[in-house]
Amino acid sequence: MKYTHIKDMYKSIFKSYDKPSLETHIKRLIDLDQYLPYSSTFFCITNTQSLEFEYISKNFKACLGLDSDLLEKGGMRYFWSRLHPDDLEIWIKALNELMEFTLGKISKDNRQNANYTWNYRFKNAEGVYVNLIQNTTPLAFDSHGKPIIGLAHYTVLHSDIKMDISASAKLLNENNEYETIYFNNFGQKILGSGISNRERDVVRFLILDLSSKEISKKLNISSHTVDTHRRNILKKLNVSSTGELIGMLKMNQNFI
Repeated sequence: MKYTHIKDMYKSIFKSYDKPSLETHIKRLIDLDQYLPYSSTFFCITNTQSLEFEYISKNFKACLGLDSDLLEKGGMRYFWSRLHPDDLEIWIKALNELMEFTLGKISKDNRQNANYTWNYRFKNAEGVYVNLIQNTTPLAFDSHGKPIIGLAHYTVLHSDIKMDISASAKLLNENNEYETIYFNNFGQKILGSGISNRERDVVRFLILDLSSKEISKKLNISSHTVDTHRRNILKKLNVSSTGELIGMLKMNQNFI
């Protein structure tokens, strides 16, 4: 896919007509950034209408070796130019399906409680394609309920880790815990499409070493139901114990 075509495809997904003002919210995030430690993560304020980054955190250069002014000047077009060519079409497909799901399955009033995750390969300053996991929380929406400004957190993982592109959507439930409501993998992954969204939620809490009773409280279901989910997960993945399951998924928990 040619990079010149990406803008039109991207804009068709996030098409909007009004640009809200979030100066106060963004300023607070910028003020906090100076106190955050350096790590393998950075965050940006994204604007899908202007295709610009409203803010880029200080860890951007530490994570990727690139100067933030390149991102400030080039915006999303520059960012896209550094995505792995083999990931571009799949990435656009993932975004489009997430948007279709949001508009069709999540009410306007509830979209502010949504959270989205996807991944792709990104070329760092040394010319190496590392794995980027992007987790975005919408901050503002257009008149049609499409998210147009978001807080995006990026986690950088080593290039040796093999990852197929996946996309997921989570929604805050009654217990203020994120619950998976959509998941799609665009290739063969260890946690395949045979695992239901509810089972995926159970797996996420198992990795955190929560008991069935603790998970039942988090998800507002009975501990007996949690145990049933656990047995089904082990059977579907053909593993004999929860310990073995956790060992298999430790490197893939960002997509669970």
